[in-house]
Amino acid sequence: MTVRVLVVDDSSFFRRRLSEMLNADKHIEVVGCAADGAEAIIKANELRPDVITMDIEMPVMDGITATKKIMAQTPTPILIFSSLSTAGAKATLDALDAGALDFLPKKIDDIAQELDTAKRLLCARVRVLGARGLAKKETLTSPVPSRPLSKQKVGGAIKKGANLDLSKIKLIAIGTSTGGPVALQNILTALPAGFPLPIIVVQHMPASFTPSFSERLNSLCNIEVKHAAHGDEIKRGVAYIAPGGMQMLVKKSGTRLTIKLEEAESTQTYKPSVDITFSSLAEVCSSELLAMVLTGMGADGREGARLLKQRGATIWAQNEESCVVYGMPMAIVEANLADEVLSLDEIASLFRGEV
Repeated sequence: MTVRVLVVDDSSFFRRRLSEMLNADKHIEVVGCAADGAEAIIKANELRPDVITMDIEMPVMDGITATKKIMAQTPTPILIFSSLSTAGAKATLDALDAGALDFLPKKIDDIAQELDTAKRLLCARVRVLGARGLAKKETLTSPVPSRPLSKQKVGGAIKKGANLDLSKIKLIAIGTSTGGPVALQNILTALPAGFPLPIIVVQHMPASFTPSFSERLNSLCNIEVKHAAHGDEIKRGVAYIAPGGMQMLVKKSGTRLTIKLEEAESTQTYKPSVDITFSSLAEVCSSELLAMVLTGMGADGREGARLLKQRGATIWAQNEESCVVYGMPMAIVEANLADEVLSLDEIASLFRGEV
């Protein structure tokens, strides 16, 4: 099926350029454009697109306000375009809080060094979000019987809920991508003050975004959330966010676990990479580790989880129903690596001790 897109931007040049790139993909059709947020709300209601691309800074009505109103009136997957600056990071996080599902740099050169690669990545993001939008429309028109979220198929068996025995775990590791900022906020804000374990978090995010992301989570959570630094000693009750553009490894120094940051190589797709962090954890504390793979595009985390699983770690995957993009968790499930497949609400409830 063709993904129908509404392009929203106050620059006529950017609207035209973006429309040309999207229309070049045979699976995508730009069905309309809007020059500001107010016009976007009207056209979203009239055209009912599968995806909306949204600029943030616009006259009449900004993209964050428009996103809130669209998600309240005609919920649609929204892809935000933002600048790779500190101000851009904060605005993008506000847009994700408002209901946007994903973001990309507004400068095409910041998406990828080669134009053809940037176009492919752009269209891939739109197609993935479009598939989600189309699936929701199909669900509304052809409802199917629901099933309890706690009964998920894992490795051919049915899991009937999970148990979380913190006394058997020394560290939690989380890997995520598209949809991750909201998913992580749901989970980390559920943790009580005095939570007894350290948490390692790998979220695919640009280098200019992760400091603001860490700061925001720290302001919302009962535990400390820290933008990881090279040499940090990993302490209980602290969540360490991997810096964008770097690779984060966990090393053992005597009885202590410490963070080692390395410059990401230009050939590496993910910076930071869940696989790289998980693989380093397999060397130091795998049998006493709970690793979670949450919403995200692709399969980053699968090979690292495979190593962890071989060494006795517990692996959880987010379920399809609560994912923005069921890619990374699906890779875990299809490789028969998941001990549990859980919704975000179930994970949060387990951490609150409600299950």
